[in-house]
Amino acid sequence: MRLKIQENMLGKVINLFISKDDKNKTRESVDTIFVDEFGIPNDKFYKKDSMRSILITALDSYILSKENNIHLQYGALGENILIDINPYSLLAGDRLTIGATEFEITQNCTLCKGLSILNPSLPKLLKNDRGVFAKAIQGKSKISVGDRVKIY
Repeated sequence: MRLKIQENMLGKVINLFISKDDKNKTRESVDTIFVDEFGIPNDKFYKKDSMRSILITALDSYILSKENNIHLQYGALGENILIDINPYSLLAGDRLTIGATEFEITQNCTLCKGLSILNPSLPKLLKNDRGVFAKAIQGKSKISVGDRVKIY
């Protein structure tokens, strides 16, 4: 089921995460992140792939999972930025603003084998509703929990 958005929607940042470069694949919940054209400094994926540098996920993914009796903690889907509005119908090249940072969507999030570890039905359930990858298209900027999100 592909979730839809409306033009010029406003929302906010619910949570932020940084992936640690350790054998436990730790994800740290933080109040603020800094982003630039290479991703999030201190994130294990920083400077690795500009097309997949930042994963933005909507609360809708967690709601859909819960409705299917899959209970996940925020951050379990691998997101860096969790927002309360849905960006999943945005296409590569579309833009959204989070705080003062403008992002360009690079691609829809692809399926990940790691999701099946959480629950075997999760990859199929969230096939098109896990998140979108984006890259910051301006210099270094700061994003904090509670910042405004604008999809246009």
